[in-house]
Amino acid sequence: MRRRPSRRLRPGRATRRDPARPGRRPWHPQHHTQPGRLRPRPAHRRRPAPARPRRSLPAERRRSHRPQPARSLHHHPLRTRQRTPPTPEDSRLTTATTAEAILNTCNATQQLTDLHHPPTPWETPAPLGQRGDLPPFPVHALPSWVADHISAVAEETQTPTDLAGCVALAALSTAAGGRAVVNVRGSWIEPVNLFVVVAMPPGSRKSAVFRAMTAPLTRAENVLVDRITPQITEAEVARRLAVEVAEKAARSAGTARGEAAPEAIAEAQSAALAVEDIKVPVKPRLMADDITPETAASLLVEQGGRLAVLSAEGGIFATLAGRYSGTPNLDLFLKGHAGDPLIIDRRGRSERADNAALTMGLAVQPEIVSDIATMPGFRGKGLLGRILYSLPKSNVGYRRVDSAPVPEHITSRYDANLQRLTIGMYEWHDPARLTLTTEAAEVFTEHRRATERRLRPDSGDLGHITDWAGKFDGAVMRIAGLIHLATDVDSAFRRPITTDTVNAAITLGQYFTAHALATFDAMGADPDLEAARVVHAWLHRTTTERFTVREVFTALPRNRFRKVTELEPALDLLEQLGWIRREPEPPRTGPGRRPSPAYAVHPTLHSA
Repeated sequence: MRRRPSRRLRPGRATRRDPARPGRRPWHPQHHTQPGRLRPRPAHRRRPAPARPRRSLPAERRRSHRPQPARSLHHHPLRTRQRTPPTPEDSRLTTATTAEAILNTCNATQQLTDLHHPPTPWETPAPLGQRGDLPPFPVHALPSWVADHISAVAEETQTPTDLAGCVALAALSTAAGGRAVVNVRGSWIEPVNLFVVVAMPPGSRKSAVFRAMTAPLTRAENVLVDRITPQITEAEVARRLAVEVAEKAARSAGTARGEAAPEAIAEAQSAALAVEDIKVPVKPRLMADDITPETAASLLVEQGGRLAVLSAEGGIFATLAGRYSGTPNLDLFLKGHAGDPLIIDRRGRSERADNAALTMGLAVQPEIVSDIATMPGFRGKGLLGRILYSLPKSNVGYRRVDSAPVPEHITSRYDANLQRLTIGMYEWHDPARLTLTTEAAEVFTEHRRATERRLRPDSGDLGHITDWAGKFDGAVMRIAGLIHLATDVDSAFRRPITTDTVNAAITLGQYFTAHALATFDAMGADPDLEAARVVHAWLHRTTTERFTVREVFTALPRNRFRKVTELEPALDLLEQLGWIRREPEPPRTGPGRRPSPAYAVHPTLHSA
């Protein structure tokens, strides 16, 4: 069967190779489309599109488009087009809406308010890191012989009473620390030793105040040394002779033979025991200054478990952080504050103190208070929570140069009473146990309830420093014990602590609480304060005079404030300190979202 040639190659059909053929149109790609699709109509055979019908206008609009004849000045009013006059309701609505829009545009409401009610003048804002003015030291809470000397020394040196008052508490703690405890209730026992740190800038005469307040301790230590020096000499001579006898007996026992040997050995043993029975007293030591933790531990054990570190500088903190050893060593100070047993086992010797009692009283620069927060282990192990802080306001530049000296009778009375208290309790090996009267116990119980509410993390002002506030009630009892012993230095240990003493201790505790809040704020322990500093920096950077909560929330990074509610505590704190002031909310004029609260900025913030 003959195969039919392909359609594309059949003769007589237009192809690309044979584009022309008689009686046929030239080949064009438009004429050869894909199978099943219609070919487009040639342009010369296309029908024109029908004209779109013209949309008719209403009669009144068609009339308005017609050219109007020019009106003369004397045209007849009946020949003009009549318009429907507006109703009174429409007129009032249009007028009110227009007036309201104009007033809102011009901010007339705020301007009228400022005109008739001028804004309250700004007060000087409190610096960030301080919750207003810190309270002064309550001198009246201490016994009269202590309070009079504090006031007189502060007057002579022209220093705040806080400095002399805190050093006085450290001096009382040195005199009675380790010699008395307070039995609060049941098995709750509080020793009376304290850790006190007062921070003042250089040039504040800290050393002069320190010498005036601790001089009786130095004299009492000298008296104790003079008393015991003959006993030390006698014991050293007796021990030296006993050692010689023991050595001679040991040599005789070594050369003895036969029946004499057992008797010689017994004599040598007896002589050796006699040497051990002779105890040479140590020289009394009440205070230390620049000392390492290892040396302080040995000295504390040597002194019967009692020691005080008193200094007008803060070098002890660097030593504790490992200035010499490279490793922090806080065990002595942690156990010495709590009254825990201290056991030291070193190569060749072992030392032990059943109830360690360590007192610390320091006057340092404010920078040291901020630095100790970054020292490793100081807060994590609880050292910072054991300290009573004081941040008095410096009066440098406002001191009088003709201040009165301390009267002689005040100095003599303070010196005599502090020496009697120190010397009288030095020989006490079993601490005196102080108790509370029934009324005093009830007052302290009510104080503990108030403190517990302040520890709540959501609403308590002490919720962010629970490491310090958790020991606050114990510190109040320690202060109460010191005040009780100082009230009657000769026989106070025979009577219970009264209600007046507990109230005085609570007053001092409130003073130290306010200063502790300021101290931990300076350390950066308060998240609200840190947030307030972020907002304060933004206001200072943008130099804005008025802002809304929505504006500051939008401007600050989301990793700092995830929700508007996280911003509110910072704004509240800035308002309390006087840096911003919340404006009254304008009246609402209709539906919609409530406007964001607005605040005015203190004029001095941009220059702060």
